[in-house]
Amino acid sequence: MVSAVTRSEIERIHPVIAPHIRRTPVVAITGADFGLSPFPLTLKLEHLQHAGSFKTRGAFANLLTRHPPQTGVVAASGGNHGAAVAYAAMRLSVPARIFVPTVSSPAKIDRIRLYGAELTIVGERYAEAYAASVEWSATSGAMPVHAFDQVETLLGQGTLALELSQQAPELDTVLVAVGGGGLIGGIAAWYESKTRVIAVEPEGAPTLAEAMRAGKPVDAPTGSVAADSLAPRQVGELMFPIAREHVERVVLVTDHAIRMAQKMLWESLRLVVEPGGCTAFAAILSGAYQPAVGERVGVVVSGANTTAVNFG
Repeated sequence: MVSAVTRSEIERIHPVIAPHIRRTPVVAITGADFGLSPFPLTLKLEHLQHAGSFKTRGAFANLLTRHPPQTGVVAASGGNHGAAVAYAAMRLSVPARIFVPTVSSPAKIDRIRLYGAELTIVGERYAEAYAASVEWSATSGAMPVHAFDQVETLLGQGTLALELSQQAPELDTVLVAVGGGGLIGGIAAWYESKTRVIAVEPEGAPTLAEAMRAGKPVDAPTGSVAADSLAPRQVGELMFPIAREHVERVVLVTDHAIRMAQKMLWESLRLVVEPGGCTAFAAILSGAYQPAVGERVGVVVSGANTTAVNFG
């Protein structure tokens, strides 16, 4: 049983899940590739992960360390976590039921079904789907796998930072998109403020920004082009103390900036990334985050569950 979200625990969990996940590549580019100043830029291409996002790390961390019952597992998701849990459950021959809201994209719904999980679409946003999943867990006995507010989930997501620190040890700053905060919680716990961690959120879904302002997780708006992956209403209770200690600040980006980042990743690098997956990059492209002279910046790109290839 894991006890805390720490660097040592992330190191412990990595070899457990490593046989089941991809060590996703990085690509070294420059701001000049996008019409910006020529600062060094490293993209961690986590959208190439199994099931299309970093969520697969946390899914395997849960299923491999918590010993699901015969009734299987249950998860609520905007889509990517559901696809990740469905994929991990398929690989490990564990029954799975996934609850998603109507805002979930057809690509994510199709991916969940492809992996053989039972799927229930309920409510307009993540909160309604989560409530339904809690009820199902209580009646069925299935093991809940939380999308972000679970120690094992945070540790699994933190393995991305472990890899990135090996692939690009010279980074000064890492930009990470935030929804519920599982990814940035794990990343910030790994770097322990030795590398600057910057949170990036849509203006229409400022969950961590509102929590930082209030001093605790609070309800935030959930309207954004990235609402199916970055709008859970509140950040997690477990990640919030980590964020307060190790996330330097939160920057907000517009939906227009997110769409432009999506378009530029396609046009310049031929990367097909969903809106939530390119939100961190939008902060660079829009100037919401402006690197200092000589600053070496890493950006997590995660989320490929989209059918959109025409970004005109």
